[in-house]
Amino acid sequence: MTAAPAPPGRPPARSARSEGSRALILDAAVACLVEDGYAGASTLAVQARAGVSRGRLLHHFPSRAELLVAAAGHLSTTLLAEVEERAAAVMADQPPGPERVDRAIDLMWATFHEPPFWAAMELWTAARTDPGLRTALQVEERRLRAAIRRVADGIWGPEIAAAPLYAELCELLFTSMRGVACVYAFADRPAATDPHLALWKRLAARLLFASSEG
Repeated sequence: MTAAPAPPGRPPARSARSEGSRALILDAAVACLVEDGYAGASTLAVQARAGVSRGRLLHHFPSRAELLVAAAGHLSTTLLAEVEERAAAVMADQPPGPERVDRAIDLMWATFHEPPFWAAMELWTAARTDPGLRTALQVEERRLRAAIRRVADGIWGPEIAAAPLYAELCELLFTSMRGVACVYAFADRPAATDPHLALWKRLAARLLFASSEG
């Protein structure tokens, strides 16, 4: 009997190995970036941690900028999925109103103290003087912002997300939280009791509910 011809494309085993090595490289890059910062996340350090050959690393990521931006995106995407799951559990029976707003802000603030935020901080700082990294990061940032907006909409819920000033409020909260979170790089204090939380909650309630009433 004549054997059936192999389907076009890479053989499944080879494809699986390739995806497996890519995942190893990304996980290693994430670990280097979070633990050792941008300066310590060299391609050699990532290669050694991943246990792959130089050729294998360059096959997937021809430049350091592409590697580290992909690693940050990989980490952020994973976190966003976890945030989405946590939000679904916490917000499941929470009707729209001030209490839901407070919980949504607590969830948003918590994400600024996870590894993806600090990995991104390392890249943003380095991008100021690295044109290649800056270009790669701009592309990933657009994709990530769209994903963050989708997750945020789910946290707030459709009723609140329909408020006239919702989009402006989210932008203000993201930029403000990002700035305040930077202080925690050197401040030894619990983020859950940050005084800005009360301010953000009062501002959100005023903008969201005042706009719907007015």
